[in-house]
Amino acid sequence: MPKLQLSRLALFSALSALTIAAPATAQNVIGSGVPASTAPNSTERPIAFAEQAPANAGLIILMESAALPATTTLSSAERTALEAAIASADFTGKMGSVLKLRGIGARPLIMLSGAAKPDDRGADWKSASGKAVQKLMTEDAELALVGPPDAAGMAEAALGLDLGQYRFDRYQTDVETALARQKVTVSGSQASAAQALWNNRHKHLADSVRMARDLQSEPANTLYPQSFVDRISAAFKGVPNIRIEILDEAAMRKMNMGAIVGVGQGSPRGSRMMVVRYTGGSGAPLALAGKGITFDTGGISIKPNKGMWAMKADMSGAAAVMGATLSLAKSRAPVNIVAVAALAENMPGANAQRPGDVVRTYGGKTIEILSTDAEGRLVLADAVQYVADRYKPFALVDIATLTGSVGRAVGDQYAGLFAREDAIADRLLKAADETGEHLWRLPLHPAYAKAIRSDIADVKNSGVTDAPGASAGAHFIGYFIDESMPWAHLDIAGVDWNNSAKPLTPKGASGYGVRLLDQLARDWTTN
Repeated sequence: MPKLQLSRLALFSALSALTIAAPATAQNVIGSGVPASTAPNSTERPIAFAEQAPANAGLIILMESAALPATTTLSSAERTALEAAIASADFTGKMGSVLKLRGIGARPLIMLSGAAKPDDRGADWKSASGKAVQKLMTEDAELALVGPPDAAGMAEAALGLDLGQYRFDRYQTDVETALARQKVTVSGSQASAAQALWNNRHKHLADSVRMARDLQSEPANTLYPQSFVDRISAAFKGVPNIRIEILDEAAMRKMNMGAIVGVGQGSPRGSRMMVVRYTGGSGAPLALAGKGITFDTGGISIKPNKGMWAMKADMSGAAAVMGATLSLAKSRAPVNIVAVAALAENMPGANAQRPGDVVRTYGGKTIEILSTDAEGRLVLADAVQYVADRYKPFALVDIATLTGSVGRAVGDQYAGLFAREDAIADRLLKAADETGEHLWRLPLHPAYAKAIRSDIADVKNSGVTDAPGASAGAHFIGYFIDESMPWAHLDIAGVDWNNSAKPLTPKGASGYGVRLLDQLARDWTTN
């Protein structure tokens, strides 16, 4: 055979081998295999404390009324000019009000931010500082903040600054106006004590809220059950008194967790159950269980396209319980916590579960699947039974973006609270009032329990009934929790994502639940 013909045959054979090999290689990759970004979020303003405000910094003054607070930061001429501006603008210092001024003294700007709560209920230093820093996100100047009269108020103001300036911009490469990154100094006579409060508690809380917001904001091609586990494990690395347990699908199948495995069986990304235990006190732990659907298409009962992108945040409950536990552990709170994240991706694959299927749970109870889009209650069914049986908590709180109906009932200012007992409901309402993460108690009426009964299994996960959707969902989860166990269910589907900025929660992921559950755990131990 001529050499030219042999060369052509060899080339054809090599090309054929490459053509055959390429699809096999591609099929081994889940997703594109190309990271959307390797960059972190942009640098935020670092927070410092000092007795005196830097002379060249823009000044934020937190106000409880129209009267300027006592501070040596202002000269008599600056004070006189500010008093005239306050009178002219009819500024009263009410919470949510701001007045931005330039040309007073040598400072690049002075902003007054109202901290006075309605009905003379004191001052909200957190919201006032958060509102101010959001108004100054692109202000190219160092800042200083004055106004809070004591160390506690200064530390709360710092918390507000940190929460208010949060941004998630790691995927933005074409930005015309960069956000400010110069220092902000919280100034006052008790700066040292405020710094200690910040270091010991408030900074850990702010970092934990930020972690939850990052998790909520990540797209589902980046955040899925195993990557959630990896990121939480990294966050807890080196933190004392932490034990982590991770159940993969094989382990969950052995324990008959058919509900959580069933939700994820249509996805190539396997389901996970992550349990983090923090031991900072004595006695039985408080259990926190979070829904962790890293993306929810609805499965075979597929959702419409409009708004489906927001289902990347359907794991907000899992982010909240892990964030609260991280805050408690890093601040060494004297509490015992066991937090469980029930993680799955709900996809309409060839192996996806179908309406009409029946699944068995960890405790042996059975569920008829009438809608694969009522999946959050399924993963929680296995999670709450497992954590109650394995860790013997003294009480259990679950938190989930469970139903759209809760948002229609109470809007975007409140999460829905369901509880069998007044005592646990009252504790949560108190924590909600202290943190500003608001709750509204909704009925867990016995009549609504009929909505979850199934004709062929113990319960059904959906169905057309007269019961309110949020109440039926709460009853479903409650079915898997022994009636002797103090239990509350938080439906956060209306508050996990902000369509516009609020003082402590910029537009986007809210991190709702981290501060609430952190406060609940501390109060319960104290009382």
